[in-house]
Parts: sequence; structure tokens; C-alpha cells
Amino acid sequence: MPFASKVQYVIMKKPQRPSPAIRPPPTPQKHSICRKPALRKAFIPKNVAEVLNWTTLNLPRSELSLSLTFPTGQTFRWRKTGEQQYTGVVRSHLISLKHLEQEDGRVAYCLHSSRNADEAERDLLDFLNSGICMSNLWTEFSASDERFAELAWHLGGARVLRQDPLECLMQFLCSSNNGIVRITRMVEYLSGLGNYLGNVGNFSFYEFPTLELLSQVSEKELRDAGFGYRANYIVSTVKGLQSKSGGGVEWLASLRKSQLKDAIDALLTLKGVGPKVAACVALFSLDHHDAIPVDTHVWKVGTTFLLPEVAGTNQTLKQSSRVAEAFVSKYGNYAGWAQNLLFIAELPAQKLLLPANLHTAKYKKGLLE
Repeated sequence: MPFASKVQYVIMKKPQRPSPAIRPPPTPQKHSICRKPALRKAFIPKNVAEVLNWTTLNLPRSELSLSLTFPTGQTFRWRKTGEQQYTGVVRSHLISLKHLEQEDGRVAYCLHSSRNADEAERDLLDFLNSGICMSNLWTEFSASDERFAELAWHLGGARVLRQDPLECLMQFLCSSNNGIVRITRMVEYLSGLGNYLGNVGNFSFYEFPTLELLSQVSEKELRDAGFGYRANYIVSTVKGLQSKSGGGVEWLASLRKSQLKDAIDALLTLKGVGPKVAACVALFSLDHHDAIPVDTHVWKVGTTFLLPEVAGTNQTLKQSSRVAEAFVSKYGNYAGWAQNLLFIAELPAQKLLLPANLHTAKYKKGLLE
């Protein structure tokens, strides 16, 4: 999730295409299950649902709301490509997801391109954290938190994703003190270094680059593309990962088996990774469901409802840790999922879905003003 309290609409310099040595020409072999080869062209018609093969998943809207999951700060690589439809990349699979209204909003997917179509659904379900039942969590949280119960009724299906750790780490390095527009452009630039997979809804999609490909990008190239000081963070972190025994990708994956504190401490050894970025990576890619990224939104929620005695103080590292601990004390081992919904409830677009009495500004020390 981005950490700036307000979205900053800053126009970056248009990214220059890397040299062919860095970005291979977009001519990989595709394995499409679409009925019409013409769908591989740059434009997808408005009646896309009528000409693509859609496979229904056992995920009703209450378990996965696409609009409350993809554009809310967990990932910056998925694009809205149709009515209630989002398209993105999971490993090497280019996939669209949409809600089927005729099936009460159940989620279906279409595979546009993949190196191994047999693995696509398995990888997708893993990415969607489908093994975790949100209904059970929401029932548990709602039993001890009346306001959460009301928010969940309006914002059901705000699921926590299980992203690739390297991809997740690079995205949140871009998010440091940044706004949505610039974060998205930076992530698009990095993604464009990987293999081209196809075009849907006038958006080009790429497999996220390997650590080796990322290592070929210089700090100057990133600065010229508008990354600012984050260019040094990315280059230094890539070098740091490459120096890890056994390989950086394997090292990141191993943190899924660590205790949360050990995983956070390990991530903090990478340049540019602070406590908030580390917590985001831990929650959204490393299976640490009790990780709490404390940004300005989460700070406001925590000091309003959980630690009102801290309200009005500076958001120091120590005080942020107290807020994170308060979330875990309140919601338990899956506190990160509860925090994610409470964070989403603070975003401007999602606030419009809520009655005014549920807005945090209407509360003071847990009571209606």
C-alpha cells in the first residue's frame, strides 16, 4: 500500500525504452486458449466476455471483490480492462478476472497467455490466497468489533494477495514516500524489462523480470526514468539479494518459514527497506498474516479505536510498533487481514461506499462525536 497520506498526481518523465540487451523484443511464443486469434491484437472489443473462454472459480464476491482487492494498494500491476474485469500477470500467466453477475458475482478467469496452461489455475489460486476463508475471519473479527462488522458488510471481499516476494519487494521500494500515479509508472517500467506476454484493453503486460534482468539496469537509467532516490534503493537491493547465499529469490522465499520478527529484521538489511515496506512485503507475499504496515491511514485508525491515548502524538517508530501490537492483540494471528480492510475503508474511493457514520472522522476515542 502506498504510504503517502494523499495521492500525489505528479507526472513522471516518460520512461525511455531500455536497450535491447535489457528488454528483449516482444516476440515470445504464446499459448492462448482464446477462441479467436484476433484477440491477441492490441485492442480487445467491448464484447470480450462473449468471445473468451471463462472458467468459474469457487470464489463468490464475498470471498473476492476485484475492485476492493486490486486497485487498493497491494499491487500496482493489475489494470481494469472491462466492466468488473481486471487483468494482470501471475508468474508467466497473463490472466483476466471478472465477476459473473449471472452467478451472483462469482469470479471467473480467462487465460490469455501462458507457458504452461496446466499450471495457470493452480498458480492463480495460490496468488489469490484461496486457501484462506475470509468468511470465517470476518465472523471472528466482527464478533469482537461492531464497527468492523459494519465495514465488512459494505466492503466484503477485500482479500489479501499472496504475491511473488521479489515482485512485491520491488513494488514497495517504488512506493516509498510516493503517490499512486508515480508508483504505477515506476512499476510499469520495471515490469517492461521482463518478457512480453500480450496486450489486453490497450495495456501491455510483461512477466516480472528476473533478478538477473533487474541487475542489468543502472541507477542512472532508473533516475532518467524518474525514479529519483528510489533508483539507488532498487539497484542496491538487487545487489544485496544477489549476494545472498543460495540466491536472492530463494532467500526471500525462505522468509515465509521464519517468525515475523526475523523476517522483518532480515528485510531491513536491504537498502531502502524500512519498517512499513518490510511489513507490506511480509503481509502481501511472505505469509505473515499478522504483519501490520502502519502508514498514516492505519495510524489514524489505530489511535482512534485501539490506542486513543496515543492520539495526537508524533508517529515515531516506537509508537507505530505500539499501534501494530494493538492490532494483533485485537484481531489475533490474521490481524493483517483486518488491518487491510480498515485501511481500505480510509481510501477516498472506498469511503464513498460507506455511510457517513462509519467514517473515522466521525469518531473520537471510539465514540461518535
